[in-house]
Amino acid sequence: MKKRQKLAVCLWLFAVGANAQTDVWRSDSLQEVVVTGTGTQHLLKDAPVQTEVITSKMLRQYGGKSLEDILAGLTASFAFSQDDMGSQMQLNGLGNDYILVLIDGKRIHGDVGGQNDLSLIDPQNIEKIEIVKGASSALYGSDAIAGVVNIITKKHHESLLIENSTRVGSYGDIRQHNGLGLALGKVKSYTNFQLQHSDGWQNTSTEDPKQTEFLITDSRNMTVNRHTNWQMSERLTYEPTKNLEFYAEGSTYRKRIYRPSGKYAAVDVKTYDLQYRNQSLAAGGMWKLSKTDQLTLDVNWDRHAYYYYYTAITLTDGYDPYGNFTPYYPYFPDDEELQSDQRRIMAHLKGIFSLPAGNRLSAGLEWRYDYLEAPMRVQGGLARDNTEAVYMQDEFSHAFSPKVSMNITGGLRLNQNVQFGTNFSPKVSGMLSLGDNIRLRATWSQGFKTPTPKEMYYRYVKYMNATYLYLGNESLKPQSSNYYALSGEYNWKGLNITVTGYINNVEDMITLVTIPNTQAPAEYIVKYEPRKTRQYQNLETAETKGVDVSIRYRLNGEWMMGASYSYLDTEAKKYDSTHEKLVDVVIDGTARHKGSWFATWNHAFRSGYQLGAGVYGRMSSTRHYQIDGDGKGYQIWRFATNHELPLSKKLLLQAEAGIDNIFDYVDRTYHGLHLGTTTPGRTVYARLTIRFAQGKKLKFTNNKSNYKSSNNEED
Repeated sequence: MKKRQKLAVCLWLFAVGANAQTDVWRSDSLQEVVVTGTGTQHLLKDAPVQTEVITSKMLRQYGGKSLEDILAGLTASFAFSQDDMGSQMQLNGLGNDYILVLIDGKRIHGDVGGQNDLSLIDPQNIEKIEIVKGASSALYGSDAIAGVVNIITKKHHESLLIENSTRVGSYGDIRQHNGLGLALGKVKSYTNFQLQHSDGWQNTSTEDPKQTEFLITDSRNMTVNRHTNWQMSERLTYEPTKNLEFYAEGSTYRKRIYRPSGKYAAVDVKTYDLQYRNQSLAAGGMWKLSKTDQLTLDVNWDRHAYYYYYTAITLTDGYDPYGNFTPYYPYFPDDEELQSDQRRIMAHLKGIFSLPAGNRLSAGLEWRYDYLEAPMRVQGGLARDNTEAVYMQDEFSHAFSPKVSMNITGGLRLNQNVQFGTNFSPKVSGMLSLGDNIRLRATWSQGFKTPTPKEMYYRYVKYMNATYLYLGNESLKPQSSNYYALSGEYNWKGLNITVTGYINNVEDMITLVTIPNTQAPAEYIVKYEPRKTRQYQNLETAETKGVDVSIRYRLNGEWMMGASYSYLDTEAKKYDSTHEKLVDVVIDGTARHKGSWFATWNHAFRSGYQLGAGVYGRMSSTRHYQIDGDGKGYQIWRFATNHELPLSKKLLLQAEAGIDNIFDYVDRTYHGLHLGTTTPGRTVYARLTIRFAQGKKLKFTNNKSNYKSSNNEED
């Protein structure tokens, strides 16, 4: 144990003492083009809104198996508590339903209640990730109070592209990716297939003694259940002229979560698995009016359906084949019961126009319709919602001298919701550049978010050692926020230091609150006899505030190192009508301290072979929850290698291998209580990728672990 501690200290000093960083803050990486902060293109160093980028090189070096793995390992601001219902993501103290996840600027299709399943995203098809923290409702509307994560996918231009990637790891982890790209004149096609599987694992077989009548040490409940999911997607593009492009795309997704059944009826007996089915369709186009001006139109249809898949005879409330509700209806093995079917239609028209005197105008119209069918979980079985919006944003840039310039961006969105009326969401941000070395940024923005159909109408029972009843609330009010941020950035010869302070005040924040059973509908209490009842309610006040610090350095052409730290403080109060006073409420999942660090080395040999290696670490202090205990703090280290070898001008071989959780940390907190992390301990992985491309000359970029078509931009 002492040897492990000494090694950890040495690696920590190596990573932090060298003022570490990765490729993202190299001087040439500051030329990266980003779009998420303002919806328009800017060089990273000139982006008016503070933007964090995870580049394609960082993705390859880290070798993450999933988007959750990537974000948790490479940024200090994110935390995850993945379970059967989704990814349970958190950014700077605010959870899933306050974080907008985009794929190429379009909303991910997933649970309207906020628990997005990030396994919908194929990590092998990600070019880079852009992260903007803070309220962005003026530009993106609802769900963007905590921030925006924009996944930029790879674009393929080869006349023929065939790629196969297989990743295997401990506990039966399999990640398969296949891609086929074709370009026939003005028509291009890319077909993508991904499969993910894990056998799951169990960190403890002991149930929480406080929630069971006697000590159970042989439970079959898993920390992470066995699961399999796959997705097939297709994108077609047609370019009749160099300034006009049309596209159509679609995908289908399936996921099955297998739940083992134990012998203790009140704790771990399972009679059904969980099954998800998603589909999406989209079409649109872009018309380039000039080098800077353009019009875009996107229309999307998405569906996310969730089922119980029965594995044993079960008597429960259900509907017979004729649609009649039947108490204690018998379900047999292989029967399915719909729990929720969520559908969304969106249309978005946007224009970007250059104006005189250094101004650039963005304007758009949006329409959104949400439909929720949940026969067993919503009164009446159906719930609907729709919103229209119009927004405008102006960017003003002015140079006072060759080295001193400023940018001021102001935006305003008008939302019209069918249930909650009209709302205005403004945003103002500014950046002052003092030469090539210093940039100062400031942001004030308001966020606005209406209650989701699930938060208002959903009700369900969760069996976790004890019965928990969860209730919607039709009296919920919309949430609003005021976000303030100040940041300073310093660049000098490969060194980058960024410090950002922020305050996010959320009014009428919606969260689950434990209420007395006497306040729940009597028929639910009689029927389910819950140990606890939780209901979505508005808090009186909620505030998150903190500081993010990043120190980055490129030591030379081969060594790159980095470290970042996030401090968070939260405060939330709820009015207690019983005692007629405000009481403190914990924002679930928050940790005061989080950090990440890494050091990477890359070398290109004369033979064309390139080798990369990296050491990564992340930590979190105690994560706090309202019920079921707090999650323990942890520290996890990772070692990753990547290898690239061109077999010919058309054929590339890539390999990755590594060890995650080097020091074998496992949180063995009793089942039923919160964990700091679900890692099973030390794991190993390896990935092999073969890529054949024809129609574009392939080459290595200068001294980088990067093999790509010559038409692509550098990292």
